[in-house]
This record gives sequence, structure tokens and C-alpha cells, in this order.
Amino acid sequence: MKVVLAGSSGLIGTALVAALRRDGHDVARLVRRSPNAPDEYRWDPARADLDERALRGADAVVNLCGAGIGRRRWNGSYKQELRDSRITPTDVLSNAVAAAGVPVLVNASGVHYYGGATGNRVVDETAPAGTGFLATLCRDWEAATKPAVDAGVRTVLLRSAVVLSHGGGMLGMLQPLYSLGLGGRLGNGRQYTPWISMADEVGAIIFAITNDGISGPINAVGPAPVTNAEFNRALGRVLHRPTPFVVPAFALRALIGEFADEAILHGPRAIPTVLEEAGYPFQHQTIGAALAATLGHDGDR
Repeated sequence: MKVVLAGSSGLIGTALVAALRRDGHDVARLVRRSPNAPDEYRWDPARADLDERALRGADAVVNLCGAGIGRRRWNGSYKQELRDSRITPTDVLSNAVAAAGVPVLVNASGVHYYGGATGNRVVDETAPAGTGFLATLCRDWEAATKPAVDAGVRTVLLRSAVVLSHGGGMLGMLQPLYSLGLGGRLGNGRQYTPWISMADEVGAIIFAITNDGISGPINAVGPAPVTNAEFNRALGRVLHRPTPFVVPAFALRALIGEFADEAILHGPRAIPTVLEEAGYPFQHQTIGAALAATLGHDGDR
């Protein structure tokens, strides 16, 4: 296949490019700087400018664009950046895909589409959108694929959980603390912490590209949901470190503001119904197995 990728320099994009090339596929990468490699094509979403050569002969487009949700403390301008970095590129790509007749668009979204008020209720892809900034962001992000959907493009909405990656993302921030014996649950620990291994995140994207029966939203989450307390204990076991500490909710709110309530102190108990019913073979069924594989330990699986 020829797969066109926006967001190829990020954590997931880098892993996806490597996996696609290992499988023998051609990858065309959209970049916002001047291209300096044969597989790079210039685009400027803010100006709706995309080198049309990138989409010639493309079998699929994957859009992973978006500023990091937890990269810095939220304020009005950063929340607008989070929206602009997702919705504008998605709209530009959706129109370009529709015009070029590309058969498949896989567009990133987030599992926080369901909001933080789900509690212990299990949610799959049929659940409605929740409330709050992240839920609204995900809803509007997905709505920006409408030009592709209206043109008959098979459009997949990838509602991803926290992706476990060695040295990056959430684990990259937590691992040094846990290694020093400073690990612990966040808040009361009863909130769910949706997760997926990098191998299964990449695997789910490729599965969605190649499986004609998949369209619409898919929950890219591990098949066994865990609470934050369970996640904390599993990470401590894998790293062979104690996890005695508790970070109170008020301290998290004081430290990182609104993001604490939106993404850390609340989380949906999401399950990957669409992927499981389509026969996707998860490489990591449990949080213990995913953490052990990710961090290269023989911890409790």
C-alpha cells in the first residue's frame, strides 16, 4: 500500500512509520517545513495548502496531528491551540481525501470523547459523547471528517487511550519517579485509566486500514480496563518498586489545573468492542503484560 501520514514525527507516528515500512508499504509523510527527503511532502493546514502529489495513488491517509494534551498547563490560548491543531488539519485532510478519491481515512481522536462522568459504567463505541472540554474537543475533531464521510470515504475514528511507550508519553514522566520509589496512586485511585500498548495502537491502525469492515469510531484501548490504583500497582510490580504515595486530588488541581479533572482524576471504563468483534488479535491483553513488554521487565503479567 501507499499510506500518507500526517503527524509522522510524534510518538505514535514514528512507530507507525517504522511498522508500515517493515511490512513493505510505502509511506508518504506530510511535513510543515521544507521537505528534505523523497518521502516528504509540504503542507500548511492553516492555509489549506497541501501538495497534491502526496495523495496520488494513496490507499489510505492517517491523520495523527494534534498538540500534546498535557504538554503544558491549560489556559484559554492553549486550549484554543489544542483545538486548532486538531480540527483545522482534519478539515483540510478530509477535503483533500474526498477530492483525491482516497479510499480510507484513519483519523485520530481520544477516548475522553466519553467524558469523565462515566464512573464504573462500561462504555463502548455506541456510548454518547460526554461533557467537558476534552469530550467537546473530540466530538468536534471527529465532526471535521464530514467532508470525507460525505464523499463515501471509509472513515475510521481512532479513540485512543493513553499509549504506553518506553521513554515517552505518560510512562516517560512516571518511570523516573517510580524508579526512585516515589510512585503512588493519583487521587482516590478509583477512577479508570484507559491504556493501550504502543504495539497494539500501531497494530489497530494498520488493522483499521486493511479491514474493509471497519468504519466509524473504534476504541483503541486495552481489553482489560484498570483503575488508577490498579495501574499504579502493576507499574510498581514491573519496576520492582514500592508505590506507597498518594497524590491528593487538590494537589493535582493546584499543580496542573483543569487538566487534572479532565484527564487524570476521571477516566472512562472503555472497552474495544469494535476491534474485538472484528477479530483484532491484541498483543497485550492486560496492563501487566503491556507494561512488562514496554519497559523490558519480567514483572507480574
